[in-house]
Amino acid sequence: MTDAEDRKPQSDEARSTFMPPAGVVAPADGESSTTSEFALPTGLAAPKTTGTESETTSEFAVPDGLDVAPPQPHETEGSAFTPPSTYSAKQPPAAFTPASGIPLVSLARDVPWQDRMRTMLRMPVTERPAPEPVQRHDEAGPAVPRVLDLTLRIGELLLAGGEGAEDVEAAMFAVCRSYGLDRCEPNVTFTLLSISHQPSLVDDPVTASRTVRRRSPDYTRLAAVYRLVDDLSDDETHVSLEEAYRRLAEIRRNRHPYPGWVLTGASGLLAGAASVLVGGGFLVFVAAAVGAMLGDRLAWLCAGRGLPEFYQFTVAAMPPAAIGVTLTLAHADVKASAVITGGLFALLPGRALVAGVQDGLTGFYITASARLLEVLYFFVGIVAGVLTVLYFGVQLGAKLNPDAALGVSERPVWQIAASMLLSLTFAILLQQERSTVAMVTLNGGVAWVVYGAMYYAGDISPVASTAVAAGVVGLFGQLLSRYRFASALPYTTAAIGPLLPGSATYFGLLGIAQNEVDSGLVYLTQAVALAMAIAIGVNLGSEISRIFLRIGSAEKRRAAKRTRGF
Repeated sequence: MTDAEDRKPQSDEARSTFMPPAGVVAPADGESSTTSEFALPTGLAAPKTTGTESETTSEFAVPDGLDVAPPQPHETEGSAFTPPSTYSAKQPPAAFTPASGIPLVSLARDVPWQDRMRTMLRMPVTERPAPEPVQRHDEAGPAVPRVLDLTLRIGELLLAGGEGAEDVEAAMFAVCRSYGLDRCEPNVTFTLLSISHQPSLVDDPVTASRTVRRRSPDYTRLAAVYRLVDDLSDDETHVSLEEAYRRLAEIRRNRHPYPGWVLTGASGLLAGAASVLVGGGFLVFVAAAVGAMLGDRLAWLCAGRGLPEFYQFTVAAMPPAAIGVTLTLAHADVKASAVITGGLFALLPGRALVAGVQDGLTGFYITASARLLEVLYFFVGIVAGVLTVLYFGVQLGAKLNPDAALGVSERPVWQIAASMLLSLTFAILLQQERSTVAMVTLNGGVAWVVYGAMYYAGDISPVASTAVAAGVVGLFGQLLSRYRFASALPYTTAAIGPLLPGSATYFGLLGIAQNEVDSGLVYLTQAVALAMAIAIGVNLGSEISRIFLRIGSAEKRRAAKRTRGF
C-alpha cells in the first residue's frame, strides 16, 4: 500500500468526525471543513455587538431585558456612619430596647470631677456624653500626641505617689476630656500606664504608654497634681498645654517640705507613741524612739548603696528588736515587748496595704496583686530582721514572755494623745502639706476613740473594732477630700497608723522564735485579719460617702454584676 492510500482513510475519519449534522448547511467552498466546538452553529443569529465591545461578558453583567434603576447622580460611597438609601427617618424600623431601659446620663457640673470621671469610665464608649472642651487651643484642634504625653506624665506622678489605680484612671480621663479628646481609654497597672485615643471608628487609634520605675510617698506633690487636674477640669479656668507643662515641671522640681533630719526624728516619735499605745512608759518611749531612728539611718545608708527595699526593711527592723532584747538581758524594769512593737509600727507598710486592697475591691486585680505582693515582701523583710535578733536573744537567755506583755493598761488620755502624735508623725513621713497635718491628726485621734470605745469599753472583738474605726477614717477622709477637691490619701493614710497590727505581729514572731509555732501562727493570722479589716474599712467608708452623701447629683456609678462564680 502506498503512502497516499495510507493517508486516505485517516482523512475520511477526520472528515466524518466534524461532519455537520443533517439539515445544516455545509460551509462554503474554500473554508475548512473542520470547525471548532465553540463555533456558532449555522442558522443561529449572532447578537449584535458594537465595534468596541468585546463579545465575552462578565458573570456579573446584567442580562438583557432586566430593567435596573439608574443610580442617583448625587449619591457617593459614604462612610460606615452614612445611613443607607433604604432608610427613612419618618418610618424607621423597630429598634430593640433592653429590658432595663436606656440609662439616662446626668452629670452635674457641681459634682467633684473625680466622681464624674469615674461615672463615665464605667460607661461603654458609645454611651458616654460628648466632651465639653473648656481649654484653649488653636483652630486646628489640640495636639493629640502632646495631650496624651501630658496625661501620662500626670498619671505617673499620681501612681508613684501611692494613689489607687481607679483614681489615676479618673485623673487621666479628666485631662483628656479637658482638651476635647473623646473616646479615650486609660489603662493603669502597677508599673505601666497607657492611654489610647480613637477619634472615630474609621480612624486609626493613637496609643502611648509610660513606665513607672520609682515610687516615693510624697503627698505634697500629690496634692499639687490634683490641683492641676482640678484647674484643667474647671470651665472657668483656661490652662493651655504650655501652661500645664510648665506647672507640671514646677511640681517635679519642688523639694520635699521636710528635710531628712525631720523625717528621722518623726520616725522616732512615731515608734515612741506606738510604744505608749501598747502600755509603755517614758523609758520605753525613749528606747523605742532611739531604736527607730537608728533603723531609719541604717535604711538610708542601705538605700544610698543601692540595696533593694527588702534589705532596707530587714536592716531597719533590727535596732528596735536589739534594744528590746538588751533591756531584757539587763533585767531592766521595762516592757521590752513595747519597745519592739513601737519599732514595728514605724515599718509596717500600711499605705501599700490599703492601696492594694482598694485596687482589688474596685476591680483592678493585676495592680492589687502586685501591691499585695510588694506588701508581702516588705513584711517578710521585717520578719527576717526581727526573727534574727529574737533568735540570738533567746539563745543568750533573754526571757521574753508574751503572756506577761499582753496586759495593756487602759489609759484613755495618754493613749488618745499618743494616737494623735502617731498620726502627726506619720503624716510628716508621708511628706504631707502642713495645711493637712492638723486634720489628719484629729482624724487619727477620732479613730482611736472609736476603737477604744468598742474594744476596751464594749468588749467587742479587735477585728470588728478595727474595721469600724477604719471605716470612720475613710468616711471623714473622703468628706475632707470632697471639700477641697483633692485626694483622700492625705486624710486617711496617716490616720490609720494607730490601728496597725504592730503588737500582734511582734507576738507572732516571738512565738516562732521560741519554737511555739502554733501560737505564733495564731498571732500572725490575727495580724493579717486586722490589716485586712483596716483596708476594707477605709474603702467601705469612702464608698458610703460616695453613695449616700452625693451633693447635686443623682447619677449612680455603675458596677459589675455578680457572676455567681462563672
